[in-house]
Amino acid sequence: MTNEQLKALKDRLALLKGYLNVEQRSFQLEDLTQQSLNPNFWDDSKAAEVIMKQVQSHKSWIGQYQKVAERVDELEILQEFLREGEGTEEELDARYAETVDILDDAEFRATLNRPEDELGCILQINAGAGGTEANDWAEMLLRMFTMYAEKHAGFQVSVANRNEGDVAGIKSATIEIIGDFAYGMLKGENGVHRLVRISPFNAQGKRQTSFASVFVHPRVDDTIEVEINPADLSWDTFRASGAGGQHVNKTESAVRVTHAPTGIIVECQEERSQHQNRERAMNMLRSRIYELELQKQQAEKDEIEANKTANEWGSQIRSYVLDDRRVKDHRTGWQTSQTDAVLDGDLEGFLKAYLRWSGEAK
Repeated sequence: MTNEQLKALKDRLALLKGYLNVEQRSFQLEDLTQQSLNPNFWDDSKAAEVIMKQVQSHKSWIGQYQKVAERVDELEILQEFLREGEGTEEELDARYAETVDILDDAEFRATLNRPEDELGCILQINAGAGGTEANDWAEMLLRMFTMYAEKHAGFQVSVANRNEGDVAGIKSATIEIIGDFAYGMLKGENGVHRLVRISPFNAQGKRQTSFASVFVHPRVDDTIEVEINPADLSWDTFRASGAGGQHVNKTESAVRVTHAPTGIIVECQEERSQHQNRERAMNMLRSRIYELELQKQQAEKDEIEANKTANEWGSQIRSYVLDDRRVKDHRTGWQTSQTDAVLDGDLEGFLKAYLRWSGEAK
């Protein structure tokens, strides 16, 4: 590690400190912590939960900065030891490489700086035109996102709604992903995903192209107030669909709710009782309405609606070409030949590339 490299690290660290507003966050954290020590703090549990969530958020961001700052200080000390004949250049270079990796990760996470980025998410998949091929592709995407969330990110995943395909796969599915920054990490997956492969459903072994659309919404929690007038809601009940046989629901436990002012429709059929499905559907509806409100407050174009383009040629955000062993994101240019790993949930490269690309585009 050279003096120039150490100086470059310090310059990046100073930029990170300013970008994260570390000093302001420290003052806010002290103030919020003092509020939490009030004996009557938990009298209003919802207000208290909001404050405690802010406390955790400030601690997390400050902690990320401090972790990098400590490593940079350690590097400077190791460099001084080396000048005095203690330690080795190999050890210093190894610690420098580790510090660069930690700083890279902190800079990346600093792109998740909107309040909604810290929330969980609701992820919806719809098969495009194409029957069994498209339905199978939609289920492959469902498996990919589930494996990413559980295996690679450590999030909790639960199915809220699943509509089976006539022969194989799914027509649509909705899953809830619970975990810090789940929405921030996955929000770039909105759009059409294109699959090209030798079809397992075609006896002639022809190359087939299939499409499926993915929509990601922030998942609201109890600390977020979303007012919904019951008079604006209309409810329908129906029997939950299933794979057949003993899995078919004999009662009308599945629900569909329509919110008249926005036109949002939510279905839920995975819970055992109608009451549970209604409660879950309302939570999902609150999330969708919250997302619309965020867009109004921020005066930004509706990103998700802009991505709800036709499931056809020219509209895809990413292509998965299996026989060429290539997955490419058409927005960022990021690509990999590890198609099996991607379909097993290894999406980190694509997610980070999108966040960096979207940050530069602003």
